[in-house]
Amino acid sequence: MLCSETTMSGSPLLLMAGANTVEEQRARWERKRSRTAKELLETEHKYLEQLDLVVTFFVTILKAKGTLKPAVIETIFGPLESIYSASQVLSLHLERGNLGLGLENFCQKLELYGHYAENLEQANKTLKEQLRRNKSFRRFKKLQETRPQFQGKKLEDLLPLPLQRLHQYKHFLRDLLENTSPDSAEYQKLAKTVKSASEVSQWVQDIVRKRENSLQLLRVQKLLKGQKTQVLTPGRWYIREGWLLVVPSKGEELKRRMFFLFSDIFVATKPCHPLHLLNSNKFACTAVYPLHQCVVDKVFGHTQSQGGLLSVSIPGSSIRGSDLQSKSLAVSAAAGLRRQVVTMVNERASPS
Repeated sequence: MLCSETTMSGSPLLLMAGANTVEEQRARWERKRSRTAKELLETEHKYLEQLDLVVTFFVTILKAKGTLKPAVIETIFGPLESIYSASQVLSLHLERGNLGLGLENFCQKLELYGHYAENLEQANKTLKEQLRRNKSFRRFKKLQETRPQFQGKKLEDLLPLPLQRLHQYKHFLRDLLENTSPDSAEYQKLAKTVKSASEVSQWVQDIVRKRENSLQLLRVQKLLKGQKTQVLTPGRWYIREGWLLVVPSKGEELKRRMFFLFSDIFVATKPCHPLHLLNSNKFACTAVYPLHQCVVDKVFGHTQSQGGLLSVSIPGSSIRGSDLQSKSLAVSAAAGLRRQVVTMVNERASPS
C-alpha cells in the first residue's frame, strides 16, 4: 500500500506501508531456514556416528584381518565407505556455514544411495550366508556388536541407515528451498540438489516396490499346490487376493474360493484338504483367467454397506462371485492395450 504525504517544501513523500510486512516475511523465512540447517547438521552428526560404527568396527577391521574375502566384503557393504566419506564432507561444509557449496558437492554423490539400494537385497543374502557358513565371521560379528558404542544395535539394524537418511534428506532440502529467496545465490544450487534427491528417492522407491512385488509373487507361488501354475513371471505385478463365494451355473451350493489378482491374470483356487500331509495349508488352482479377455459385470448390489454379485467371463467360460463381506475394492489393472476394472472383497485379503 502506498501513502502520500507533503513535506514542508511541498515535495511528495511516498511511504511503503507494506515494506515492514515484506521484511517480516523474509525474517520468518530466514529463521525457518536457519532452524532447518541446524537440524540438518545435528542429524548429520548422528548419522555419521552410526555409519562410523560400521566402517570402523566392521569394514576396516575385516579388510585388515582377512576374515572375509574382498569380494564378499564389497557385496555386504556396497558403496558404504563412499557414502560415509560424502557425509563427512557435507558435515564439514555445514559446520562452516557453506550450505550452498556443501549441498552442491553432495548433489554429485547422491547416486551412491541408488546403487546402495540396488545392492541391499544381495547384501542381506550374503550376510546371512556368511553367518551360517563362516564360524570366524559369526564370532567376530557377535564380538563387535557387544561393544558399548553399538548400544545393543546389530549390523542388520545399521545397514538400512543410508536409505532412511535419503528420505530425511529429501524433506530437509525441500524445507530449505521453500525458505530460501529465489533471488539468493544459493537458490539454484538448492533447487538442483532437491531435484537430484527426488530422482534418487524415486529410484530407490522403485527398487523397493519391485523387491516387495517379487516377495509377494514368491509367497503366492508357495501357496499354490504343485508347479503347474507359474506365478513367477517377469513383468507381472501382484495386486491383491481375497475370498469369494462362487455361484455354480447349475444351482448347486455356493462354493468358497480364493482368488488372486495380478496385473495380467486372475487366478481362481480352492483350499486343499485340511488333513493332507503336505498341502493342508495350500490352494489348488482351478482356473487362470487372462485379464485382457475378461469382462467384469456387476449383477446387483455391491455398495459400501451391502454385499453384491459380480460376474467375470471370458469366451467359453464364466464365473459369478458373491461378496463375503460388504466392503470391496475396485482395482484397475493394465493388460495389453485394454484396462479392466476387477472388484474383489476385502475380507482378510491382505497377507498376514
